[in-house]
Amino acid sequence: MQRSVELLIGRLITDEEFRLAFQRDPRGTLDRAAEWGLELTDCELQALMAGDRTLWNRFAEEIDARLQKASLKHERGGDEC
Repeated sequence: MQRSVELLIGRLITDEEFRLAFQRDPRGTLDRAAEWGLELTDCELQALMAGDRTLWNRFAEEIDARLQKASLKHERGGDEC
């Protein structure tokens, strides 16, 4: 189960659309994550939903933009590889 938490956190930090969906509807987004194979315990689900959802934005701002999947709905600047 720890691997599922790690994958989910990685996606929250690197996938802008997923992060925005989680901020709007955390439970629905976590339910959809379960559909693509992430197995989270009730305790993990509660902890993820109880936390500060803006935290993921702050983490995303700290990593190199080349490691992120930018939303096509928002224009982002930056150098490409």
